[in-house]
Amino acid sequence: MTDYRSVPVVGSGQDYRSAPTQPGSRMARRAAAAAAPPPPPDDRPPRSHRGGGGGGQNKMRILAWVSIGVTTLMVAGALTGYTVYRDAFGNIKKKSVNNDIINPRPPETGALNVLLVGSDTRAGKDNARYGQKLSRTADAGGKRTDTIILMHISPNRDKARLISFPRDSMVQIPRCKNETTKQEMPPRRDMINSAYNSGGIACTISTIETLTGIRVNHFAEVDFSGFKNIVDALGGIEICLQSGVNDKASKLVLPPGKSLLNGEKALGYVRLRHYGDGSDIQRIKRQQIFLSKVVAKATSSDLLTDVGKLRDFIAAAAGSVTMDPELANDTEQLINIALSAKQLTAGGVKFTTIPWTPDPEDKNRVVWKQPDANELFTSIKTDTEPAAPAPSASASASAKPKVTLKPEQVKVQVLNGTKTYGKAREVAEQLAKEGFNVVGVGNFEAAGGQSLAKSEIHYAKTTTSAPDYADTLAGAVVPKPAPAAGRVTATNAQPYTPATPVTNAPPKGTPVIQLVVGEDFDSVKVTKLPDSVNNSTITASEQKNVCT
Repeated sequence: MTDYRSVPVVGSGQDYRSAPTQPGSRMARRAAAAAAPPPPPDDRPPRSHRGGGGGGQNKMRILAWVSIGVTTLMVAGALTGYTVYRDAFGNIKKKSVNNDIINPRPPETGALNVLLVGSDTRAGKDNARYGQKLSRTADAGGKRTDTIILMHISPNRDKARLISFPRDSMVQIPRCKNETTKQEMPPRRDMINSAYNSGGIACTISTIETLTGIRVNHFAEVDFSGFKNIVDALGGIEICLQSGVNDKASKLVLPPGKSLLNGEKALGYVRLRHYGDGSDIQRIKRQQIFLSKVVAKATSSDLLTDVGKLRDFIAAAAGSVTMDPELANDTEQLINIALSAKQLTAGGVKFTTIPWTPDPEDKNRVVWKQPDANELFTSIKTDTEPAAPAPSASASASAKPKVTLKPEQVKVQVLNGTKTYGKAREVAEQLAKEGFNVVGVGNFEAAGGQSLAKSEIHYAKTTTSAPDYADTLAGAVVPKPAPAAGRVTATNAQPYTPATPVTNAPPKGTPVIQLVVGEDFDSVKVTKLPDSVNNSTITASEQKNVCT
């Protein structure tokens, strides 16, 4: 009997609903006991698709990077004695925007996601001195942003990725409140940085959340003159050049080899366009290396053990940043992040630009490359679980040894328990990308013909090793189903042929685990990112190689 929901699939026979488819006291004592403050993470700025670019844009990129250092330097101050520096911490400007976010928000995941924005406000005489000139109709209090970075720290606080969003990205801006008038603005397609220009940080948060499905927990804005002050407070930053610089546009003259840059020269250096091959990519890497030097000096023992220098540095940083009150006032949160610094350093920090391609409608704009960008977002929003604690010695003695299996060792049959056509094949494709050996797809009829509310995982009762395979599969599904003994009956079952042939198939006799997809299914955890994402992630050697 033919099922009314069956749909033909090219190259795979008749796949039932499997058509292809295309985020004081105690705390003070803990702080005092900490061995070392954390090295602030940094990020490469958005990579422009154009060879040129104004100096103001480049400067704003590095300013946004420094906001990362600002955030974590607040932690450094807490670790070295919050009481001594509380006056400097008091300079942090606070802004509450929760009431201005009018769109539904993604759920919390246990990760820490901080939105970092470089604000080129012209308010104040220091800020008004720098950057591109505004139009005659704009005053010195106007603000824009060329840099938007999402800093993601895993739930276990041992990994971090900083994602840069190119300012020229053409995206769907959701409905937002105008920052000045508080009137609601309708949704529109526009450059991503226009969300900040008209709706401020609240609209920027909403835009990032609706585009990525990732919950933004906190934000930090750094103003225009902050970078110069921070570099000067550090006593300058040493760089190394293969050839000299004599650039009129940035008013920078430097000899080959090493140079110590003060704040003014540093501004010229990060704006430097005509150097090396003149490409935007090479300039971005120079800026990334420069920031790594800022971070290294800001977290060095020379600074942290000098009370006067550290106070001056924290004052310079704090005076240039605005945070949400929840982050700025939560010393415990900052210290908890600080206490994980060693793990974070060991796990590594990755700096990634959203994969993009030129906008077909305007070669001077970009659109995000799909499905690559969405796979990057999924890897962030499915980073949900801290590592399980090690069992006690007594428990280990009696417990069955835990078998660690790779996805490639797990055979899976995916069954569609919903009314959504093609769901089994959609999930099968996601699992196959993550390395699981998907051997079949089909359907599952829930009681009464209703959609299955929650996803389920089933394994054969007679196979003693099956629970280990089921646990590996369960750990890759969001939300995580609880494996159950006893297989279910599949309807319209058929073989599944992955787009990329399996080279190392599990041995004969390996149990087949059933994943029955329910209405609550969100996604498969993404751990294997596309080449376009990996190619836009700066390497550790590139971060450390300062003489390039």
